[in-house]
Amino acid sequence: MRLRIRRSEAFAGSSNHEPLMAIARLLICLAWTGSIGSIAAVSADDSVATCLSQEGEIAEGTSFRFLERQLEGKPVGNQLRGRDSRWQLQVVGQLPSGKSFDATHRLTYQVQPPTVARVDAIGVIEPLSNGTATVEALWKGSVVASASLEVVGFDSLQPVDFGQQVVPLFTKFGCNGGGCHGKLSGQNGFKLSLLGFDSGEDYEHLVKEGRGRRLFPSAPDRSLLLMKAVNASPHGGGQRMEVDSHEYRLMRRWIEQAMPRGSANPPQLVAIEVYPNALKMLRKGSQQLSVLARYSDGLIEDITQTAQYDSNNLDMAEVDPKGRVRTHELAGDVAIMARYQGKVGVFRASIPLSDQPPSYPEATNPIDLAVFAKLKSLGIPAAAPCDDSTFLRRVTLDIAGRLPTVAETQSFLSDSDPQKRSRWIDQLLTSSDYADYFASKWSAILRNRRAGVETQYGSYAFHEWIRQSLYENTPYDRWVRQLMTASGAVEANPAVVWWREVNNTESRVEDAAQLFLGQRIQCARCHHHPFEKWSQDDYYQLSAFFSTVERKEGRLPQEPMFVSRVGKAEARHPKTGKPLNAAGLEANAIDLDPTIDPRTALADWMVAPSNPFFAKSLANRYWKHFFGRGLVDPEDDMRATNPPTNPELLDALAQGLVDSGYDLKQLVRSICNSQVYQFSAQAEGEVLKDTTSHARFYPRRMTAEVLLDAIDVVCQTKTGFDGMPAGTRAVSLPDTQFNSYFLTVFGRPESSTACECERAQGANLAQSLHLLNSKDIQAKLSADQGLAAVMASDTTHGNDQKINELYLRAFSRQPNPQEIKTALDYLEKKKDQPREAMEDLIWAILNSKEFLFNH
Repeated sequence: MRLRIRRSEAFAGSSNHEPLMAIARLLICLAWTGSIGSIAAVSADDSVATCLSQEGEIAEGTSFRFLERQLEGKPVGNQLRGRDSRWQLQVVGQLPSGKSFDATHRLTYQVQPPTVARVDAIGVIEPLSNGTATVEALWKGSVVASASLEVVGFDSLQPVDFGQQVVPLFTKFGCNGGGCHGKLSGQNGFKLSLLGFDSGEDYEHLVKEGRGRRLFPSAPDRSLLLMKAVNASPHGGGQRMEVDSHEYRLMRRWIEQAMPRGSANPPQLVAIEVYPNALKMLRKGSQQLSVLARYSDGLIEDITQTAQYDSNNLDMAEVDPKGRVRTHELAGDVAIMARYQGKVGVFRASIPLSDQPPSYPEATNPIDLAVFAKLKSLGIPAAAPCDDSTFLRRVTLDIAGRLPTVAETQSFLSDSDPQKRSRWIDQLLTSSDYADYFASKWSAILRNRRAGVETQYGSYAFHEWIRQSLYENTPYDRWVRQLMTASGAVEANPAVVWWREVNNTESRVEDAAQLFLGQRIQCARCHHHPFEKWSQDDYYQLSAFFSTVERKEGRLPQEPMFVSRVGKAEARHPKTGKPLNAAGLEANAIDLDPTIDPRTALADWMVAPSNPFFAKSLANRYWKHFFGRGLVDPEDDMRATNPPTNPELLDALAQGLVDSGYDLKQLVRSICNSQVYQFSAQAEGEVLKDTTSHARFYPRRMTAEVLLDAIDVVCQTKTGFDGMPAGTRAVSLPDTQFNSYFLTVFGRPESSTACECERAQGANLAQSLHLLNSKDIQAKLSADQGLAAVMASDTTHGNDQKINELYLRAFSRQPNPQEIKTALDYLEKKKDQPREAMEDLIWAILNSKEFLFNH
């Protein structure tokens, strides 16, 4: 605790502040200036460019036109069918320079004749009577664009359909969300199905419960449903709609009609499409979206005002409930999700930094080609290549989970061979350190954990099986097949330990989908996935592959055997009771031979090169390992509404993986040999704000195990773990159950789920205090056999040589002149206490940002 006491005395008023100030200067000298961030994004095409900011002026000579919407390449006519239909106008302006922008909210509108339809300030048209009319857009009082309009079926008073028209309004206003009436127990005595996926159940609750007190057909405006919605009656959710709004009138008319249930077999919603679906926009620009719904009977409906919207990056762009997107200051890519009745559509915006793309290095690597194309489209310059010291430290940490040794660093820096980086990558991939590090990664997400001494053998055996597979470079598809079809006892087949940990059908289905397909299908167990296409049918058809797995007692205590019994592979729908045959996601159901283990058919479908999920999931997971963020993030939540930041890059990585025969080492080799991986982390200006396009390397804190090992390397100490041989690295531990406060406080996962999100990479006060002043760190600094003690007693080497070795150990580089001067000055001032002085220097290095981060 010596350092803490000395610093406390200095702050308490000691006149000798010089040692403290020297350490402070050293920390400032060591303070590395790289920046950190994580922002989601997506790609977009160049079809239209928004070229004015929200406050920009429209130039004289600008032309305007109504945007013509299309579905499946065919124009959608401007026709309103029935009194409940609406149409969102969209107007494009074209500047004299030829560039385009969204003018929808810059203009005013009128309908001629006004008796046919009305249009509001944001361009939403509602019918008033049957007939034809002209919609006109005005700028400064003059008509600048016009379009024809037809209203039909206005006089036909069709019954309001509860499931097709009323339920979507509950969803739009959040009434059936998980935080309101859609939660399991409902809210204040009123329950709705989550997000309206069971409209029959909703109808029963609303119309028949509570003695019908919620609805009053003879006086619709006095219905509790409407009074609470407009806040005329106390409502915990506040006001959800305006009196006499379109939504209010529709609900009122449904109540007035005595709450019709609707058709028993209504037209089914086939798909929704966002228009436009991709644009290039300027920072601080805006774009009005429109959303069309297509039904099985061919009907096309504008649902812009009823759909729900979400941005995948609020720092980059936001969207209001009416579908208007506003971009902010950040350049990059952003996705806007539209949801309606279980269907989803996505709008993608590309927000360039500059219209004048800089030049980029020549590239042949598919990774570089895809990233440089993205950077060019965004006008973002690429960083310079990192120097040899930075590369050596970065790639050794990423592949082997350790710092380079001093000898390795000196050899690498003195090597003049232009291929030395590739050779070093290959050397790391053949090392046992690579197998140890990646086995630790896979062991954690495969839930390898002990439940006591009884399960220790299985956990250790499973870790060794993973490690050996990685060391021997077993093809990924073969490795996954072995895991998914594992049978027998742990003594003969350690892979069955995974089945021990996922001890029911639900966890097996969900973990397999999340780990190897990048699909989070947990929601579909109980209802249709709110953000994806997966239904309960999809979930239980996938679960049918696991329906014949049986657990039996093994020879070892608490280590069961797993076998597949003879029987039909099927599951039953939890609500309908309908039997469902086994089927992969987006695959046809198959009627399997009852005598064959259905998991073999699952593995066949899963690892097939044509599987749209398998290779992409692994490529995305490994990209996150090396860059701190997946091309799709979270890395195991790959869906249409969470698109990749660079689709071309993800496709190239996945195809390369398939072409290599699922060679994991080749995937690592491809990534680390790319120019993109070898970019410097340093950047200037606006480029610092972008963290998704890979214009530079994005720094990230070392993981808990790697950091602990790195501290031991710098301090020349060893951390002991109960039951493990002396000198065992933290990244070599067979599971995450070893007791270590350091590993816990720095975010080691518990391995209780299949999600890598269990590993916490953020910084907190407890971490800072632990590094600054904990007994564990102080013990390492002051150890009698530690580096500080050895260097202090060494009289054969000068202080400058010791400082040089210290920097090579910690940073894989030599100190610069300022760093040498600062350190030498401090050692000279503390020459009467050389050991304490050396401890202080090492302490300062351990607490520097350059040491803590892989950059």
